[in-house]
Amino acid sequence: MPFNLKNRSLLSLVHHTPAEIDYLVDLAIDLKKAKRMGTEKQMLCGKNIALVFEKTSTRTRAAFEVAAYDQGAHTTFFDPKSSQFGHKESVKDSARVFGQMYDAIEYRGFSQKTVEELAAYAGVPVFNGLTDEWHPTQMLCDLMTMKESSGKRWQDISFAYVGDARNNMGNSLLMVGAKMGMDVRIGAPKACQPSEALVEMVMEMARESGAKVTITEDPVEAVKGCDFIHTDVWVSMGEPPETWEARIKALLPYQVNAALIAAADNPDVKFMHCLPAFHNCETKVGEAIVKVHPELKNGIEVTEEVFESPRSIVFEQAGNRMHTIKALMVASLA
Repeated sequence: MPFNLKNRSLLSLVHHTPAEIDYLVDLAIDLKKAKRMGTEKQMLCGKNIALVFEKTSTRTRAAFEVAAYDQGAHTTFFDPKSSQFGHKESVKDSARVFGQMYDAIEYRGFSQKTVEELAAYAGVPVFNGLTDEWHPTQMLCDLMTMKESSGKRWQDISFAYVGDARNNMGNSLLMVGAKMGMDVRIGAPKACQPSEALVEMVMEMARESGAKVTITEDPVEAVKGCDFIHTDVWVSMGEPPETWEARIKALLPYQVNAALIAAADNPDVKFMHCLPAFHNCETKVGEAIVKVHPELKNGIEVTEEVFESPRSIVFEQAGNRMHTIKALMVASLA
């Protein structure tokens, strides 16, 4: 291994070098090929991994469990009701307990402070499956997907994120694009743009990597000529309808629809989404929103037309979660 990632945690990718990230993506591509060809070798036999979930999940849980199984490792799943984590036992104490029994810990939840505290006290690698601030395993997946789909070098790839850019996806895509020397654009209303502190950090990264960073309120400017258009959900179940009203009004110009795809002016532009996506009203959240906003019956942050089009690579992207998480675990634990 050209880089020493042994026993390394993954908390945000902020402190991983571009070369280390590039290595993880290439390892994921190699492991994907091996799985498909039936030549994969198990390198994690005898390893045990704790999966601590304070937030529900489909792709993150499935990816960690299948990746671990493929590599001969075992997992234990903990949801908020099946352990004392953060309830009757502090994060610090739970970390030290897990560290005595497991070779690594995955955490998916709310606070970045929690995953960092786990890493500080567990004594074993900790992998951030999602916090409110960062989504690093998704970033490895998205980089892999863009590389596979375009065949381009990082510095030749341009992508835009449109919508609410204050969340973990907006933060993470902006940061990783700047770190890897890419042409990264953020299209969002002023109130939904990344924090000044984050922008200051990524601009320093861009100066080192040669990345081009654009943050604009104009969605057309954001997507013009780009290779990939990313977005994420605007609202979450449990938020009051009055929150939807203001959010939807602000973000409707950033909906990924046929007009925004055309504005990219690139016949090869692809659509990406970390999922789940509200591209119709076939979910409880989508149905609830459409009751208040019937004009969104054909999609909220992305329309059904775009989501189900050949430009959409969201399911290949979802599948790559497993391969990149497998690469992460192999690099850290094998």
